[in-house]
Amino acid sequence: MKKITLAMALVITLSGCAATQRQNATTGESETNAATRGALIGAVAGAAAGLATGDNAKQRRQRALIGATGGAAVGGGVGYYFDQQEAALREELLHSGVQVQRVGDNQLLLRMENGIGFQTNSYQLDSSIHRTLRGVAKILVQYPDTSLVIDGHTDSTGGDTTNQVLSERRAESVRSFLLSQGVAPGRAIARGNGSRFPICTNSTVEGRACNRRVDIQILPLK
Repeated sequence: MKKITLAMALVITLSGCAATQRQNATTGESETNAATRGALIGAVAGAAAGLATGDNAKQRRQRALIGATGGAAVGGGVGYYFDQQEAALREELLHSGVQVQRVGDNQLLLRMENGIGFQTNSYQLDSSIHRTLRGVAKILVQYPDTSLVIDGHTDSTGGDTTNQVLSERRAESVRSFLLSQGVAPGRAIARGNGSRFPICTNSTVEGRACNRRVDIQILPLK
């Protein structure tokens, strides 16, 4: 009976999590959002930890119930935080030319591709991108519990040294602008990758434009 009670409690915890789904606007299929997936994982992990501790069977069962509930709250909290931040960024950056991508449950990617924001061979931010980056900074300030990795990329034209320096300076230009808009310096690092990580072919004009980009990874704050 006690085992059945524990099992029922876990089912209630997990069922409460699983109720939060959204519909994919493209396919029409139901999707479980990151908050729900995190809560499910957290509940199972919390229950397992509870079962592994305690001086006797009764204590272990009690701790399993507490662990399941607490684990669901912790696991779902991070996913929910990223769900909300993603929604805010998508709304803010609609029609801006900056892509918002979900990479796993607890990571977002903002992609400034096709050389957006920079003149050819320049690392100075074009004034046309200032409004968009102010919008990015506004959302980042609203969600301070994340860290940023800003990666600059080039196409394969030009020498390796030139491309490396240009990619570093472009990434740093984006970082500096975000800091000027209130993003905490300790949250953001800038890196240059030269032409080492293409996402399109470098054999066409369109492909090279695709590879000239700045990516902003948004990660849980460590």
